[in-house]
Amino acid sequence: MRELSADTARRIALGAQGFAEPRPAAPTRRHLLATVRRTGLLQLDSVSVAVRAHYMPVFSRVGNYDRAVLESASWRHTAAKPRALVEYWAHEAALIPVEDWPLLRWRMREYEAGRWAGAQRVLERNPTLGRDVLDVIAEVGAASAGEVERQLELEVRGRGGPWWDRSDTKVVCEQLFSAGALSVGKRVGFVRHYDLAERVIPDGVVSLHLDEADAVRELVRRSARALGVSTEADLRDYYRLSAGQARRAIAELVDDGALTPVAVRGWDAQAYLFAGARAPRAISGSALLCPFDPLVFFRPRTQRIFGFRYRLEIYTPQHKRVHGYYVFPFLLDGELVARVDLKADRGTGLLQVPGAFVESGHDAGRVAEALAASLREMAQWLGLDDVRVGERGDLAAALARCVA
Repeated sequence: MRELSADTARRIALGAQGFAEPRPAAPTRRHLLATVRRTGLLQLDSVSVAVRAHYMPVFSRVGNYDRAVLESASWRHTAAKPRALVEYWAHEAALIPVEDWPLLRWRMREYEAGRWAGAQRVLERNPTLGRDVLDVIAEVGAASAGEVERQLELEVRGRGGPWWDRSDTKVVCEQLFSAGALSVGKRVGFVRHYDLAERVIPDGVVSLHLDEADAVRELVRRSARALGVSTEADLRDYYRLSAGQARRAIAELVDDGALTPVAVRGWDAQAYLFAGARAPRAISGSALLCPFDPLVFFRPRTQRIFGFRYRLEIYTPQHKRVHGYYVFPFLLDGELVARVDLKADRGTGLLQVPGAFVESGHDAGRVAEALAASLREMAQWLGLDDVRVGERGDLAAALARCVA
């Protein structure tokens, strides 16, 4: 069996995620969509303390781009620029290439009776609400759950209205979205406006039905391409597959020659090398990574590849947080060398850095200089005037000097 060094595996992983490519001087829609097709997905998240999660991975790879272009590709459709991305449950809620939507029909079938037990209870006590929601959206077009509710003239429970309440309407909208009957036609202030799937997804895509085994095998192939070199756990996590699904698909892809079993020194699990993966001679440059970037969102892989233990502390009580509320790892020349707690304070026009921490074994001066440049670039991209560094962390003083 072929053996790879840990360093080679790391370079392969970074290359697969797009970090070996030179950044375009002026990123266009084509560059943005190429990035999403490389990663396969952009995870969505409601936290906006710095920037919404789906915007950041593209910035990390191509630099200062116009976020309106990504929004247009995701939530607007014209004859000149058809919708290129669509929302669905991939890793978590995510934007995926619109052509990948049929690959997840098996998941939509699984969710027909409810994504959660609570959803099923809502459907049971509101037997006509699903049909009513579809009828309203069919008539009025893309609408938020609140707008659907107003069309149905529903009242909040406890105020003399019918026996379902506002949350029930939202639950049913989400259930119909999960089951593939609805999609997301647009977002307004990050609120989903649901529309019939056939009005959001192109005809040739929405009508395509694939065998579950074929679809899962293609999802694993896409995961393997996005990861470069990966374990079974990595391949399962990317699209949140079951162990049985992943194992069958991996075995078939090995037989087809799309995956090659390899050993990676220092890894404690069987690894698989994607047939098209390459090992760049070196990885240079820097990038700030949001907590939901595909390079780091599977924390066991992050620790295995980079020796970087990373935990999101949003739900940790403030006095127990080690690094901060919304912490970005910092990638420099192929290694994760620091982490920074970030907040975009739009009222003052500042990118706030409450805490900055250097990883053991890395030169704080070198890291601070590169990080300061990346923070300035991010501030400019977000339309902020300056960067302000706080006092927490062993990198804070050096970083503040470089920023100043």
